[in-house]
Amino acid sequence: MDAAEQQHFAWLARSFGRTDYLPLTTSDLEALGDAGEYVEKYPGTHLFKEGADSDAAYVIRDGDVELYRTRGQGGRMVVGRVGSGAVIGDIALFQARPYISSAQAIGPVTAFRLERARLLPLLIQHPVIAMRWLVAGLNQLEATQRRVLRLMHRTVRQQVAELVLDEADRYGELHLSQTSLANLLGASRQSVNQALSELRREGALETGYRVIRVSDRAALTVATAS
Repeated sequence: MDAAEQQHFAWLARSFGRTDYLPLTTSDLEALGDAGEYVEKYPGTHLFKEGADSDAAYVIRDGDVELYRTRGQGGRMVVGRVGSGAVIGDIALFQARPYISSAQAIGPVTAFRLERARLLPLLIQHPVIAMRWLVAGLNQLEATQRRVLRLMHRTVRQQVAELVLDEADRYGELHLSQTSLANLLGASRQSVNQALSELRREGALETGYRVIRVSDRAALTVATAS
């Protein structure tokens, strides 16, 4: 096994649940690696689209992906944003139903694509992989529930500050329109714009076209509680 394969297998092992829980054997990792291949997506292109047959699941290696659903007259509603390590498309695949949302690359994206025809037999033949996949899915669900609980009974200002802190990349930027931000929070665009204006006046962040930049992380942290 060369260095590239070792790195690939190590990443696969980390992507499916805790690394200390039911360790994957070399046979497991080789089977998992053989069940898929990497795909590259340019900004604005899709991994899958709403309503299409769910023929594959994806593990995001690099980049960010926006999940959205279509609305009347060509509009759309953002329902999520995921990055490295996220698994998407698997719920629809396991249910044998069409994808319920579209997955669009925000910037350059590298993902590991696992086709249904190869993935399902793999999970049957390798129960440790199946268990690890289950644990990874439950971890994502738990994280979503924790966020919902944290945001309950908070003002829109507090919600905006926390979401920006959570989702900003390593450069302190969140590439999301204000409308998408409002959709993610289940708030009106007017209330989100007001919250952003207040945080901007306080020097906590800056806003531009489809981008929010963290100017003062400490001030933004304070804003999550005030």
